[in-house]
Amino acid sequence: MRTILHVDMDAFYASVEEYDQPSLKGKPLIVGGTTGRGVVAAANYAVRAFGVHSAMPIREALRRCPEAICMPPRMARYQEVSQQIFKLFNEITPVVEGVSLDEAFLDVTAVGRLMGDGETIAVDIRERILKTTGLTASVGIAPNKLLAKIASDLNKPNGLCCIGPGNLQQILDQLPIQRLFGVGQKTLPLLQALGIHTFRDLAKASDDALWSVFGKHTQVMRDRAHGIDDRPVQAQKEEKSISAEQTFAQDLLDPCLLTAQLTQLADRATARLRASSLFASTINVKIRRADFTTFTRQRQVTPATQETQVVCKVAQQLLDAWQQENSGVEVRLLGVGFSDLTTETTQQSDLFNAEPQKNSRLDATLDNIRGRFGATLVTRASLLPRIPD
Repeated sequence: MRTILHVDMDAFYASVEEYDQPSLKGKPLIVGGTTGRGVVAAANYAVRAFGVHSAMPIREALRRCPEAICMPPRMARYQEVSQQIFKLFNEITPVVEGVSLDEAFLDVTAVGRLMGDGETIAVDIRERILKTTGLTASVGIAPNKLLAKIASDLNKPNGLCCIGPGNLQQILDQLPIQRLFGVGQKTLPLLQALGIHTFRDLAKASDDALWSVFGKHTQVMRDRAHGIDDRPVQAQKEEKSISAEQTFAQDLLDPCLLTAQLTQLADRATARLRASSLFASTINVKIRRADFTTFTRQRQVTPATQETQVVCKVAQQLLDAWQQENSGVEVRLLGVGFSDLTTETTQQSDLFNAEPQKNSRLDATLDNIRGRFGATLVTRASLLPRIPD
């Protein structure tokens, strides 16, 4: 039998902020957009008590908890802490599948003889994370990924839960059906209309009833309701895209303001790129009009890059071309992103051209300062407001 762990950091972004600024601890804290049109990226447990959760509009979050403190994300800092955590994972087992910056599956089957059973390894991992980062994690232990994911969520925060043959049915039978992997916003009301509200209800439902909701996936979903999942933990899962985007408090038309926002987004996105030690072969710009119509423009670059100056130049050209086609159109949202990511660049060193090296040193210096002291301490001159002559 396999032993799979699902490690999930507790309110990761918010917990990093609380660790870096102890005065925030215990206060309701939201990490995300700081305007009324932004969304919650993370919420600490103090603010969750008011019903605030991730992906909720900031306006609604502040309506529920007016005293909440809102902070902009510091992605470079979160990437730094995430790398420390994943390094710990890889010291335990090479079979690590990262799901996001703050969660991962670990297959510890092969290391059990050396390190003990799944619960012993889970306790060790949580202690290592706390000692290294000052943060807490919740861990689920189970024979497969589905059950490990469910288990990690049952005893949060700073919890540990094991699901095995002895308690499998007892735990699954009572779980609400929306916790089942594969049940989403579209299928949930259909299941509830059939009187299916728990894992047990789905496991015992007729094939005809389930086929009306899941079609050819009926047997897979029935298996999941029984806790059956044969998906392997896939080591070294590559990140396919990185991006940063911003919904504006007021729709923008001024080209100068749009350029400043685009530069800021490129700066944020490339910081994440460098934190992941990745290079981008394709640069993307996302543009959403006031009527919510969304456009994407992209361009391949050779060699692959992680330099802010290069990304700004290409992104600006893409935005300029779009504005020529859409003259006088207000913009609600802008985004800068990357795809076709690689861990190395094919660029050869040019001993007679110091400009790329200078740009790379500048990027590295800014990343270091922001990671230690926050994203707002230092900025690029191109982001400063222009002073009239």
